[in-house]
Parts: sequence; C-alpha cells; structure tokens
Amino acid sequence: MKELLEFLGVLAVVQGVMGLVHEFTDWHLGLVQRIGFLDGYEVYGSVALLALGGALFAAAESRKSR
Repeated sequence: MKELLEFLGVLAVVQGVMGLVHEFTDWHLGLVQRIGFLDGYEVYGSVALLALGGALFAAAESRKSR
C-alpha cells in the first residue's frame, strides 16, 4: 500500500508541475489543460495536484513498511 501511495503521489506531483509549465511557457504538457471543467482554472488545478501529491507522500510515510 505504501508503494501505491508513493506512486500516486509521484503522478500527482508530475502532473501538477507539467500543468504549471504549460501555463507559464505554453508548452503542451500534462493532463490538467485537457480537463474541460477546469477551463480558466488550470493553475489552481495544478497547485491542487501538487498539494495532493504532498498529502499522498505524507500518508505513505505514515504507513509502516513490512
């Protein structure tokens, strides 16, 4: 379970960073800009993904490894 949380955390952080890169450099990266209901709020969605990634890492760290 710890590895799954870490993997999901990495995915969330990578997508958040790629969404911010897209917003500030206009490179076409990530999935955040392709989600229809986030039109105009892509930066907030990317920051939320970064926060979610941090929370997933914290949850993974709190799990005991076996």
